[in-house]
Amino acid sequence: MDLSHPLSVQMPLWPGDPPPEFEGWATIARDGYYLRRFSLSEHAGTHLTAPASFYPDGRTVDQYAPKELVKPAVVIDIRQQCQANPDYALTPDDVAAWESRYGPVPANSIALLLTGWAERWNNPAAYLGTDPVGVLHFPGFGPGAAALLLNERGVAGFGTDTAGVEPGADATFSVSRLALSQPRIILENLANLHQLPPTGALIVIGLLRLEDGSGSPAAVTALVRRKNE
Repeated sequence: MDLSHPLSVQMPLWPGDPPPEFEGWATIARDGYYLRRFSLSEHAGTHLTAPASFYPDGRTVDQYAPKELVKPAVVIDIRQQCQANPDYALTPDDVAAWESRYGPVPANSIALLLTGWAERWNNPAAYLGTDPVGVLHFPGFGPGAAALLLNERGVAGFGTDTAGVEPGADATFSVSRLALSQPRIILENLANLHQLPPTGALIVIGLLRLEDGSGSPAAVTALVRRKNE
């Protein structure tokens, strides 16, 4: 199952990021083959954020080993809470409620936050929720829940179907900094999380091996065993 959005010039952009550019370079009629050149932010679309984004000595995206990019995943569904509050932050109580149904969050898994925001992907204004003074409004992991998942459950990282793992109004990037200081995985702008089961999925993260990269657009695939298998 594909968990990535297509990269396009219409996709939502983090404020201040360079816009994507696609330029025709070769055509079948003229050159015998079709080719374009493109320019993207390292954090465009569905992407992985590397520790170097916030820490001068942090790991860059070309330094991830393949085994680090294949992980089991759990999905924490907070769509109901987010309908009432676009700034909703996952709490330790939410984690406890999830665990009461599905058991402890497994160590070395990636905790994926299902907010429903992927449905807004084709409406960048609604997806980012930018208000008149420039503050973003979308849900994410709260610092208490993030600390619990990292320090007590030993998760491999976080993923979300919004533009950031912490709520948009958190201009300090608190959860990103906390996770990447360890360091752990951060995946943002994921798609199709509603199609995954709460437990049992395996995700595979495909990266561009950008030398010294702060992150990379990612092709994220989920492998889910069918019930009759």
